[in-house]
Amino acid sequence: MLLYDYLKISAHKYPLKTAVITEFERINYFELWKNCLKFASAIKNAGLKPGGRVILYLDNSISYVMAYFGVLLAGGVVVGQSTANKKRQLKNIINHCEATGIITSGPLLPMVDDVVPECDSLKFVFYDRETEDPPNRKTTGKPPENIAYRCFLDVYLKEKPDCQLPMRNVEELAQIIYTSGTTGNPKGVMLSHKNLMTNTESIIEYLHLAPEDRVMVVLPFYYSYGNSLLLTHIACGGSLVIDNRFAYPQKVLSRMSEEKVTGFAGVPSTFAILTHKAGLKNFDLSSLRYITQAGGPMSPSLASELRGALQGIKIYIMYGQTEASARLSYLEPEKLLEKPGSIGKAIPGVELKVVGDNGKEISPGETGEIVANGDNIMMGYWRNKAETEKVLKPDGLHTGDLATIDEDGYLYIISRKSDIIKSGAHRISPKEIEEVIMEDGRVHEVAVVGEPDDVLGEVVAALVVPRPGAELTVMDIFKRCRENLPHYKVPRRIEFREALAKTAAGKIKKVQLKNELVESLK
Repeated sequence: MLLYDYLKISAHKYPLKTAVITEFERINYFELWKNCLKFASAIKNAGLKPGGRVILYLDNSISYVMAYFGVLLAGGVVVGQSTANKKRQLKNIINHCEATGIITSGPLLPMVDDVVPECDSLKFVFYDRETEDPPNRKTTGKPPENIAYRCFLDVYLKEKPDCQLPMRNVEELAQIIYTSGTTGNPKGVMLSHKNLMTNTESIIEYLHLAPEDRVMVVLPFYYSYGNSLLLTHIACGGSLVIDNRFAYPQKVLSRMSEEKVTGFAGVPSTFAILTHKAGLKNFDLSSLRYITQAGGPMSPSLASELRGALQGIKIYIMYGQTEASARLSYLEPEKLLEKPGSIGKAIPGVELKVVGDNGKEISPGETGEIVANGDNIMMGYWRNKAETEKVLKPDGLHTGDLATIDEDGYLYIISRKSDIIKSGAHRISPKEIEEVIMEDGRVHEVAVVGEPDDVLGEVVAALVVPRPGAELTVMDIFKRCRENLPHYKVPRRIEFREALAKTAAGKIKKVQLKNELVESLK
């Protein structure tokens, strides 16, 4: 059994049941399965070989779901990417994984057209809406003639479903999810069918998911948390209710009421917005059975507010990593008051331990690093043996998260070893932002750190040292970042400094700089 069998089985059991719902359309399991088979046929004919990588450069949509399972059915490897990514990020990822194809939407085609000539591995571009023919689009680069362009609608009208599926096995690569950075030395987390299926089935078990469940999806599918929502609800025969308008949270809450949603998933900032800005209590959420939270620690005060606003609804606090196919632990809803701030215990099928510097398990009250074992642990980082060996060791996955444990075995995160910035649902590498800023020849040096934020958890702050005598303004840096980075990576704060604190070895003291920002906010 492989990942796409989840869809096949649900289509057989519940052919007329609604699988995916968006603001303007919906599709049942039978139609979804049929179109995925057509899609698989089309991309195989376009040149995809078993194991070939395909970029999904799409917002959450029915098209994304079709593309995801279509790639898997054709024997390919899914590589999801944020549509906020600009040319440099998209090009770097395509070339790093040597992608065979890109699946995107009409409005994003000009961006794709600009990238295609710089990516030799590409053979095809599929898009999900009618648009002008490639030669007529406004673009700075003309797509090579050997690249096949095809619209989804053409596929659905003309292609025959392909039931001759390539032979793949459960241990083979199914998906690459990029994490931490997209320039220089990006890390692509390699997840096999077995990794993702093991985690999917564990989540279904502890959340008690059933065909009757409908989850509101505001998290992007390219993100590991969003990806788990896609897989768990297709696997259990449930329904995905997609809404990409979380900038208007009241609209999302209205949809939840209208569609009788039973589940909702978010990161801490998601719930801060719903609790503080959206008037959560003003909507009929009587169908809501549970909510899940991951992607960073939720403060006990926010958890308490949420519990008060959603009385009778189960709240699952969860912890995980992309390297673990998403999930590692969860706190049972009934323990929310008893164990405030805890990330709970290991999910079914996972073993977690907290070890000290000596490699031995710590005693309650001590601090150590979380080490994880289970069939959900990644295969490694794509073509990056050195980084893989840093985290995948004989005793398991070294998460880089420091934690303590109580007498009952419940885990509490203390801090992260890395300096990755967690802003809402995004994981941001300071290195990429620093590289963009340093491309301005007037910059001497820069340090990018996370600045505390009540809603997002952290926002990006850049501390810049201009070259002596340089005519450089804060707006110059903002403009460069806006032109070269996705919006969520653009620094919220840019400060000019005469110098940056350094160690004797010349390394910038980022912890000290971050603490200075914290003090300045008091």
